[in-house]
Order: sequence, then structure tokens, then C-alpha cells
Amino acid sequence: MDRADFIRHYGELFEHSPWVVERAADRPRTDDLHRDLMAVVETATGEERLALVRAHPELAGKAAVARELTAASAAEQAAAGLDSLTQAEFDRFHELNAAYQGRFGFPFIICVRRTDKAGILAAMEQRLGSDRETELARAIAEIGEIVRLRLKDLS
Repeated sequence: MDRADFIRHYGELFEHSPWVVERAADRPRTDDLHRDLMAVVETATGEERLALVRAHPELAGKAAVARELTAASAAEQAAAGLDSLTQAEFDRFHELNAAYQGRFGFPFIICVRRTDKAGILAAMEQRLGSDRETELARAIAEIGEIVRLRLKDLS
């Protein structure tokens, strides 16, 4: 697959961050595309990794309400039940999103395809007790899992 086809095919794996796939297209590839893509993230600057995390929408947040999510994010959030929250659940997500954003300066990231809304809420509550460095590393790891599943969908 040439560079242009590679970017066209994989360009939306990372939420609003095509630079990851563009850089991967310029590197030698192995038989493990996920590892190749995550190597780009690992070698990115701290500012770039933070921008990658910040490019993700809040779970059940304003973007979801306004229907401004990417198709992949909308489908993933819907599969976890985040498109059919009660008002009390929506309020709790909003409260935890705000607390998390205020504490860490970036949105809470979790691979929603591996859990449900109760599991997401529990993880949000638990992870609020972490330190920023731990949470940033966790966010990158969760993005890696999201991308792994999206790659599987493309194959």
C-alpha cells in the first residue's frame, strides 16, 4: 500500500490526530501495524501526546449531545450505552468529566468497548485519585486499545 492509500485507509484511527498515521506512513513498517502506530505516539513530544489525548471527546459530553463525535466515537459510545443515559446518569458523567478535566487538564479516556456505563463511571471515580503522570500514561494506553479494536474492525 502506498503512502496516500495508507493515510486514506488508516487516517481516522486516532481521534482528530491524523499526524500519527502520517508519520507512520513515512517509517518502515513491520508485520505489527498497531505496534508501528504506537511507536509514533511513544516517540512524539510530550506536547504532541497531550494534544492527542485532548483531541478525544468527553464521554457523554457536549460533543455527544450535539452529535459532533466522529463516527467511530459515536458508535463506541452508543455500544456502551452512553447515548441512552438517564438524567441522573448524564449529570453524574458531567460532574465526573468536569472534575477529571479540572484535576488533569485533559478528558478521561477509556476504551468504552471493553466496559459499560457503570464500569466507566466506576473507573472515572477511581482514577480521579491518581496523579497526572499516571493518568496521562493510562490515557495513552487506553488510546492504544481503542486503536487496536478499530484496526481489527478494518481487517
